[in-house]
Amino acid sequence: MATVLAIETSCDETAVAIVNNRQVLSNVVRSQVDTHRLYGGVVPEVASRQHLEGVNPAIAQALEEAGLGWDQVDAIAATVAPGLVGALLVGLMAGKSLALVHNKPFLGVHHLEGHIYATYLEQPALEHPSLCLLVSGGHTSLIQVKACGHYSTLGQTRDDAAGEAFDKVARLLGLGYPGGPEIDRLAAQGNGQAFRLPEGQISQPGGGYHPYDSSFSGLKTAMVRLTQTLRSQIPEPEPLPMADLAASFQGAVVRALTKRAVACGRDFGLETIAVGGGVAANRGLRQHLTATAAAQGLRVLFPPLHLCTDNAAMIACAAADHWNQGHRSPLSLGVHSRMPLERVMDLYETP
Repeated sequence: MATVLAIETSCDETAVAIVNNRQVLSNVVRSQVDTHRLYGGVVPEVASRQHLEGVNPAIAQALEEAGLGWDQVDAIAATVAPGLVGALLVGLMAGKSLALVHNKPFLGVHHLEGHIYATYLEQPALEHPSLCLLVSGGHTSLIQVKACGHYSTLGQTRDDAAGEAFDKVARLLGLGYPGGPEIDRLAAQGNGQAFRLPEGQISQPGGGYHPYDSSFSGLKTAMVRLTQTLRSQIPEPEPLPMADLAASFQGAVVRALTKRAVACGRDFGLETIAVGGGVAANRGLRQHLTATAAAQGLRVLFPPLHLCTDNAAMIACAAADHWNQGHRSPLSLGVHSRMPLERVMDLYETP
């Protein structure tokens, strides 16, 4: 059973956590949301500078909260792909430095694998194989989880990720950044059947539709046109029906994700669907996917809300599993802005 200290700096959260196998001992997250809200999105250079300022205090806080010394830490891990290169480099260099100074093994972790492992922190007995619905600001994928480090992408978005669509529509409606939580709040007060919106089917060359791939750019365009039409019909300063717009948009996204996840789980005989990523916190998705999957004899697992968004506990959990398998990363390892999940094992030297 490995005790791993992990650093996560792939985007705009400076996070450090210590996990013993699948038990969280400490989980520190220093959010940059208030800073980037001024710009309506993440500014890479600003994110990197804030990581530099925050990573050492976060490491000290994580150790203090866990009540551990360096002699009780077995390995150091850091997110190395995918993400913002400057931000990733901060975490990587901090992790490598700690590994060298304290003579600990180092493990580089794929960020998406971390999101897969977030559910394991809530369900430590969960075993492979399973299906992961990964929904975040940068990714929307259906992933077959075969074993530690071994994955197959069965479906993915062809354009915008679900979380990206939430943010763009929130900006369209004047709801600010990040948009997902605000749309979720408004949707609870609205009528999801008020407006018909497309769910984004992907056609196949031989005819028909790809059952597991998704698309949200058309939905975003439909929302632009709908708001323009409503504005031409509703005189200023009378407000638009914001709750109904939010509920209709969220409903379209939730139905699209649910339909594909349930079909994929059923077709591949994967009875457990684990959901990861920031959109996993969406209440509409949690309710609709759980009910629909149950009707098909499938089980759905969600991480607790604080583990849906970026955090280092999920990175440490994935690293602990790799450590238990004897995997180690060379100190020559670099960062990658993009890396397919299927290449996770390229990050390790195996025994």
